[in-house]
Amino acid sequence: MSTFHAFLLTKEDGGPQQLSWTEVSDDDLMDGDVTVAVSHSTVNFKDGLALTGSSPVVRRWPMIPGIDFAGTVEASTHDGIAVGDPVVLNGWGVGETHLGGYAERARVPGGWLVPKPDAFTPAQAMAIGTAGYTAMLCVLALERHGVGPDAGPILVTGASGGVGGVAISLLSGLGYEVVASTGRLDEADYLRSLGAADVMDRAELSEPGRPLGKERWAGAVDSVGSHTLANVLAGTRYGGTVAACGLAQGMDLPGSVAPFILRGVTLAGVDSVMAPKPVRLEAWDRLARDLDLAKLDALTETRPLADAPELGAEILEGKVRGRVVLTV
Repeated sequence: MSTFHAFLLTKEDGGPQQLSWTEVSDDDLMDGDVTVAVSHSTVNFKDGLALTGSSPVVRRWPMIPGIDFAGTVEASTHDGIAVGDPVVLNGWGVGETHLGGYAERARVPGGWLVPKPDAFTPAQAMAIGTAGYTAMLCVLALERHGVGPDAGPILVTGASGGVGGVAISLLSGLGYEVVASTGRLDEADYLRSLGAADVMDRAELSEPGRPLGKERWAGAVDSVGSHTLANVLAGTRYGGTVAACGLAQGMDLPGSVAPFILRGVTLAGVDSVMAPKPVRLEAWDRLARDLDLAKLDALTETRPLADAPELGAEILEGKVRGRVVLTV
């Protein structure tokens, strides 16, 4: 019987959750037809919620957290996936209902995996991670709704975070004029280095606002939700599109129907967790073609997996800039 090490979340009835670095058996792994030797993972906002217990993200106990991982196939009975293949996983409930990536080994259904693009190292694939893959899904949503670079400025909220940083890099590289909204104005030079043409204080958007405001942007990528999303919609130009993918401020949407029925604005929901495989392959193909690796490296920090608990708390507090790669 083979064993490996992992972070394990446990919880007794009625008690607080506990996190430990421990030895786990292969027999403890869940059903799947592919076993992966994990080399890298990352920290997303959802990982922070799981690690700290701030939100009921984990719905199976015990749980190995970590919604992303990259690694090499150790064993496979899945058609088209062979031993030695480099693969990437994002979402699918991993780290929530299926044992996740903060471990030396993972077993999952092969249909959840995508081949790692040759353009990226495993570390760069995790520098992208769910945050960057979600940013690409948002860009695709804008394109599908006809919001091209000539339509006007694109607002990116939560700009200092992972989704925001990759979205700015992608959009600016595609020729869009990007406005970055952040609560960390001391990061303005960093955001401009990623491609932002302008930087605004998130305070302009984070409080209750009017049903309709001045038309300011042709579209937006929003990872914040709540009042911020309502104000983003209120400031979107006629026929524009807002891609919504996050809830850092809250799950509520305290706005009105005015932007939709008076300006024809589209609110495009972006889900990365259960997106079908063809959509994932398209997103990763576009990331390989469109993402500036120099900018990706500039927004990425590398830390050991042992730092995951500390980083989980920091990402919820808005203290994590860009992306963090965890080496396993």
